[in-house]
Amino acid sequence: MFAYYLDLALRSLKRNKVLTALMVIAIAVGIGASMTTLTVMHLLSGDPLPGKSGTLFYPQVDPDPSPKATHLPYDMMDYRSALDLWSAHRADRQAMVTSSQLRLTAPQVNLPPLMVQMLSTTSDFFPMFDVPFRYGSSWTAQDDQNRTRVAVISSNLNDKLFNGANSVGRTLRLKDTDVRIIGVLAPWRPSPQFYDVTGGRFSNGDTASFYSKPEDVFLPLQSSLEINAGGFQPFTCWSMPDDPVHLQNSTCVWVALWVQLDSAAKVDSYRRFVADYAAQQKALGRFGHADNTQLRSLMAWLDFNQVVPSDVRLQTWLAFAFLLICLFNTVGLLLAKFLRRAGEIGVRRALGASRAMVFAQCLVEAGLIGLLGGAGGLLLTLLGLRLVRSQPIEYADLVHLDTTMFLATFALAIAASLLAGVLPALRASRMAPSLQLKTL
Repeated sequence: MFAYYLDLALRSLKRNKVLTALMVIAIAVGIGASMTTLTVMHLLSGDPLPGKSGTLFYPQVDPDPSPKATHLPYDMMDYRSALDLWSAHRADRQAMVTSSQLRLTAPQVNLPPLMVQMLSTTSDFFPMFDVPFRYGSSWTAQDDQNRTRVAVISSNLNDKLFNGANSVGRTLRLKDTDVRIIGVLAPWRPSPQFYDVTGGRFSNGDTASFYSKPEDVFLPLQSSLEINAGGFQPFTCWSMPDDPVHLQNSTCVWVALWVQLDSAAKVDSYRRFVADYAAQQKALGRFGHADNTQLRSLMAWLDFNQVVPSDVRLQTWLAFAFLLICLFNTVGLLLAKFLRRAGEIGVRRALGASRAMVFAQCLVEAGLIGLLGGAGGLLLTLLGLRLVRSQPIEYADLVHLDTTMFLATFALAIAASLLAGVLPALRASRMAPSLQLKTL
């Protein structure tokens, strides 16, 4: 029966080519606009580490001894607190993270000095976040302790300096210090840059920095503090630091700590550990707010920081409102189309077709229009995504149509056309056959 309905639908669409084209275009334009913005939303709000994000947590304490208007801790930690928690080794893995800029040159490479972003971290960073390597490997925990002058560089920097060749063993000069390359990352573009997401709710909707590319140089934290002394910027300070060059003992927060906890029991234990640490520091007079502690999972931390740009959210709502307008137009066109076939429908009813059969036939025709509109919407979505990639925005290179959104394009188009076809199909199925036969 479905094949028969499909054949009738094809014949009907061919008889009214202009009306068919108008309906297909209406569906295609609505789907193209909505799927373009929905794809961007999907890519920016997805899980950056599927299957592992549930084991990654972001602890927070509040070292500010002064009264505060908010009960929330700062987004980052002071160096002493981060080092104390990291040194306790209460997690399966833990990584301290901070970033800075510095000057880089490569001996025997004919390029002028570069200003690059450097991530200062500890050895667990790479296995914790499943960072892929093209050549070599990361440093060890012993390198952290020994302040070894080694570096891991990004794929982009390796291509720029060494034309993509294996550069392990080569030397870089960072400011005035030589470091040895021990690893080169494979292309790596986490979305968002989850390990350095801070201050999103204070950024007035400007979350572009969350989608910037990863740093070009990765160094052991202790080594980088010596190499780039004075190059680190605090996230915020609750009083003027005595030594703005060396922030390790300052009244500033500027270091993040990530921990990996592989079971619910370990999560509860670590949460108690952080609370006990804060209470201990308050007893020592260093903390003023022992109850201001948090331990959020990776996804909870991203949600808390509102990492999806506000303009993307607004565009998504506007696009779906536009799709709704297109559906209303499609309802009117389908209604006109089915009412023009009143005589044909009356003959079918007189020959024994039930209302349900007429209703099903009309819905099959609406679904076929949706399928054609989905094909047109797919082309418009690809065009829309191409326009997004050409924009000067940080996340432009992340935008692409994956398999999920490819299937969602057709699913949404067919669902939208079926929804638009319900009222016209119901109206057509309820027409009295006797009245229509009299007019023939």
